[in-house]
Amino acid sequence: MDAESLTLPAAVEEPPRQPVPVLAALVPMAGGVVLWLITGSVFSLCFAALGPLMMGASLVDGARTRRRARRHAAERADEGWRRAEQQLRERHRRERREMWRETPDAAAALADQPLRDLHPVDESTPIVVGTGARRSVLRVSGDEGERAREFRERAGQLENAPVVAPLGRGVCIRGPLPVTSAAARALVVQLSLRHSPVQLALSGAGLETLGIAGLPHAGRPRRGAWRVAVVIGDEEAGDAPCQIRLREGGGEVPEGITTVLDVSDPSRGSLRMGTVTSEVRVECLSRPQALVVAAERVEREGAVAQLPDAVALSDLVVGEERTGLSAAIGRTDAADLVLDLVEDGPHAVVTGMTGSGKSELLVTWIASMARAHGPDEVSFVLADFKGGTAFDPLQGLPHVAAVITDLDEEGARRGVESLTAELRRREGLLAEMAVRSVAESDGRVGRLVIVVDEFAALVQEHPDLAVVFTDIAARGRALGMHLILGTQRAAGVIRDALAANCPLRVSLRVTDAADSRTVIGSDEAAELPGGAHSRGLAYVRRPQDTHPVAVRIALTGASDLRGIAASSDQAATRTSPWLPPLPRMLDLRDPTVRHDGAGAVLGLRDEPALQRQTPVLLMPGTDRGIAIIGGSGSGRSSALRLLAAQCPSALTIADDPEQAWDAITALDDGGPASSLILCDDLDRLIATFPAEHGTAFVDRLERVIRSAGDRGCTVAVTTAKVNGQIARIVDALPLRALLRTGTKMEHLAAGGDGDGFLRDRPPGRARIGADEVQLAWIADDTPRSPSTDPTAQPWAPTAGVVGVVAPGVRRVVEALRTAVLDAEVTPIAELAGEVAGASVIHPSSIRRVLVGDPDSWQRHWSLWQAIRASGEMLVLAECAAELRTLAGSRELPPYAHPHRGRAWSIVDGSPPRRVLLPQVAPR
Repeated sequence: MDAESLTLPAAVEEPPRQPVPVLAALVPMAGGVVLWLITGSVFSLCFAALGPLMMGASLVDGARTRRRARRHAAERADEGWRRAEQQLRERHRRERREMWRETPDAAAALADQPLRDLHPVDESTPIVVGTGARRSVLRVSGDEGERAREFRERAGQLENAPVVAPLGRGVCIRGPLPVTSAAARALVVQLSLRHSPVQLALSGAGLETLGIAGLPHAGRPRRGAWRVAVVIGDEEAGDAPCQIRLREGGGEVPEGITTVLDVSDPSRGSLRMGTVTSEVRVECLSRPQALVVAAERVEREGAVAQLPDAVALSDLVVGEERTGLSAAIGRTDAADLVLDLVEDGPHAVVTGMTGSGKSELLVTWIASMARAHGPDEVSFVLADFKGGTAFDPLQGLPHVAAVITDLDEEGARRGVESLTAELRRREGLLAEMAVRSVAESDGRVGRLVIVVDEFAALVQEHPDLAVVFTDIAARGRALGMHLILGTQRAAGVIRDALAANCPLRVSLRVTDAADSRTVIGSDEAAELPGGAHSRGLAYVRRPQDTHPVAVRIALTGASDLRGIAASSDQAATRTSPWLPPLPRMLDLRDPTVRHDGAGAVLGLRDEPALQRQTPVLLMPGTDRGIAIIGGSGSGRSSALRLLAAQCPSALTIADDPEQAWDAITALDDGGPASSLILCDDLDRLIATFPAEHGTAFVDRLERVIRSAGDRGCTVAVTTAKVNGQIARIVDALPLRALLRTGTKMEHLAAGGDGDGFLRDRPPGRARIGADEVQLAWIADDTPRSPSTDPTAQPWAPTAGVVGVVAPGVRRVVEALRTAVLDAEVTPIAELAGEVAGASVIHPSSIRRVLVGDPDSWQRHWSLWQAIRASGEMLVLAECAAELRTLAGSRELPPYAHPHRGRAWSIVDGSPPRRVLLPQVAPR
């Protein structure tokens, strides 16, 4: 209680006496004598008289100072004691209040309803046998004087506190019968207020005599409850382990009872516990008071107390009338409880904390409806968002059309969205029948019950789906669609628009009284006892009920479900209210993607909100194009193979950068284009180009895409990532198919939303716009042909003198001497004896090929200029940087592979031309 100790003020100490100032008095006396001896004047001796006077004055001043210090110390001590007394009263008042709250008697429990814990009642359970003095837990430190000792004695004794004894084997009350009866009533009422009927059971003939037989604890004892017998005189206590026995006068105390209360009048008594005897004030309760308390207890928890401990579904009677969706779900204190989701609903809310039996209630309700109504009358869609196993026992019932769980996030979203399509489908059916509701359809349209276990989790994971349930709640009655929404808490989860259409309410035990009031209009569900015995206890409130009805929910066993399934074998099993999910692999020959019109099939689109799956087509020559984005193994290359198989005239941009460069250059220059242009792994292709060529390639491809509509062609590209220059190409294409990506960041960069990233998305599963699409697949049976170099032409000299720029001059010279037999191949380093430019360029019948590295040509600049003017320049692809500095070419040359025998040839100032020199390629 009080962790801090109370500190007493220190005792008043006597101020010290001031010492006599002898030295100060001798100095004036000695000075006066010396002056008399020097001056001979008798008046000098008057100065000597000052010494005794100063000493006397000092002593008087010291005495006055001591009196003042003594008075101030006493005042401080008195103030400290006043504070200590005030703290003592406050600490005792707080300690006393906490004691009464922890162990209240009948009056305290009635004034402030005690909190009931889940601990079972046993011999150690405390019982308040009266009011008296108890040892206080307050600790006092400080002074040790007489006053402090008296203060400690008062601090250690707490008056008007509850005197508590362990229940043990019971209590014996002796004295006049009217007084002992009043005291016994108070003890019994105290126990009944502090403990529920699940924890405590009352028995004995004395209950009726004392007028407390009406307490809910006095009914049929609950399994596991601690039994207390109330007996008078020598009556038998039965097999109760504890008793409250009344004896008139000083009768003998039964064996085992160690708490004896002797009362002579209603205000005083003597308590004996073992060898200790103390005086206490005994609480007494009159018979009319006990009757009022018993009636109030019965009203508050009596119905729950009279419920059976357990009920099986097979114990409930199936009603003869099967109108609506009537089903018995449990038993009250008087009869089976039957709920009709049509008449009492059309929708219901079920609340209950973890461990209260909410899942068992939903299973029983579904099983009971299935037992009373065939699959042609009712079908169920079950949504489990608390682990995925709550409805496993029900999956064998033919009534169950579909089960969705939070383990399949995409399937759950798809299932809930499909319910909107089911609403429209039912509206269409009723319109065709020319009826206003399912009730008027003569059974041609069955009812659909959607059961959600943990509705709060569903709304938290998919907040946009809450509007679907609100729509069903508003229109479901006429269409035969009903909701049963289970949740741990209703406040803040079941919105007003939804709650207004859910008049049928069931609440198991909840922790917050506000939740209980929200659901059933009272606090009773929050006051249900805890523990295993309270599992399955619930309050039901229907629109016609003036107050909630207590019910014990029946338990459904495997044999019950097998019997229901067997009795429904002859009935047609209900089909799912939505189409099956998209296949994980879709063959192009599958009938679901067949179409009669033009166009190439991309895949199958899932539209759960419209309850249909339709082929997705790409119209070559009409659509501008599509970007297919996905990581490794996502199926992006298979998608292009699919399009190429359906459009044999498609132009595929090769993955070789030289061929890709030539193809895009031809398209950009206005060359003939196919109706379908395909480019696979665009990001990898661009990465193989140098930066300048990569930028030019993207620019040309973008121009082709933007002019595709005018040229009657369609462009389809694939890429693993969308960043940098690739984003321009993707943005230029009107369609975007987003497959599985490697990371969520790549998914977001590609334009996907945060909820759409699924690490286990199957290959070929794409998101096109807001729709889920499974791309079709075709086998890769294209024959592999050996690679060729159709974009490079073998080189042959076209002028009398050729200047070759190459690294490794000696190796290139040797290679050209074997490749060009009709020419003289010379390193320019060997031309030192010749006139630079003149003799070399002079017309001759012998062709000359001069080879040098960039530095050598810089030193023979005049010779190089002469070759530029009338000869041929040949720059190997390894010297791409020198193409502009030496050849003076400002136009970007066609891309050429370095170190693979490629070079650029320039004649008469024409644009660079890529040529093939396989002899100079490194071995």
